[in-house]
Amino acid sequence: MSETLVQIGSGAGTGDPAPPRRGRPEWLRIRLATPAAYHKVRRLVDGLKLNTVCEEARCPNIYECWGQHGTATFMILGDTCTRRCGFCAVKSGRPPALPDPAEPGHVAEAVAAMGLRHAVITSVDRDDLPDGGAGHWAAVIHAVHAANPGCAVEVLTPDFRGVPGALDTVLAAAPGVFSHNMETVPRVFRRARPGSRWERSLDLLAEASRRRDAGEYAGRVKTGIMVGIGETKEEVYATLGEIRRAGVEVMTLGQYLQPTSDHLPVDRWVAPEEFAEYRERALALGFAHCEAGPLVRSSYHAHEHVPAGPAVNCR
Repeated sequence: MSETLVQIGSGAGTGDPAPPRRGRPEWLRIRLATPAAYHKVRRLVDGLKLNTVCEEARCPNIYECWGQHGTATFMILGDTCTRRCGFCAVKSGRPPALPDPAEPGHVAEAVAAMGLRHAVITSVDRDDLPDGGAGHWAAVIHAVHAANPGCAVEVLTPDFRGVPGALDTVLAAAPGVFSHNMETVPRVFRRARPGSRWERSLDLLAEASRRRDAGEYAGRVKTGIMVGIGETKEEVYATLGEIRRAGVEVMTLGQYLQPTSDHLPVDRWVAPEEFAEYRERALALGFAHCEAGPLVRSSYHAHEHVPAGPAVNCR
């Protein structure tokens, strides 16, 4: 096993550490380790021709998740997004006309091979598809459940452009956690996500929460935002309140890290103490769980965001 200490830069999470950037605080240093488990996950993902957000979004936690826990967040519907968000490293463009019909089976096979009890799945935006990809989402969830009884499935979906019936399709497949990221505060949202709308994202979460409260959906509802992308502390507090009023139960907050020089710049480095304040505020507002810290991402320690039980424990 090789191990070294690096600062996170553009390229973190791709397998090759980028040169450290000036001014990075000490708390954004990670221990890069590539034990046998890391290479096992990489071979499995490559062999099944799967995409992971760990690689595509250059997640700083890839070495911990793949190497220490043997987990990965699968990214379905291809590797090409139809939107161009200012913070995201996933490539944009015109994806293949139809999703890969073998993908649901391959994801299910990977979950089984990893022995997961909590599988996290996300996707690119597919605005080119009539249902935004909801039908493919359902097929993946069903495939994972069929091949892995007792495994909880957490989904981190796009907003499906508000297409009627898309949420119905996904929730009918019974994911254990339904998640959609708000990403940032309202004032910054349009600059960060020019192809999306704050209100539409919040409405999606509110509708999922309404169905949970009505007994139509048995899972939890979750979202996350980044900080250090131009927001103020007061705006974060206000956003937490709006999200909680929408019925969301689980919240994640992490530091925005600029993937490349072509993406939105980092506005400031948020200290761990400020993240602790956000967590305290979230819990005071009634969130059941809040994960907040510089390296926190939506799926980081995801199995800890839901109640303990046979269907939601990590391996």
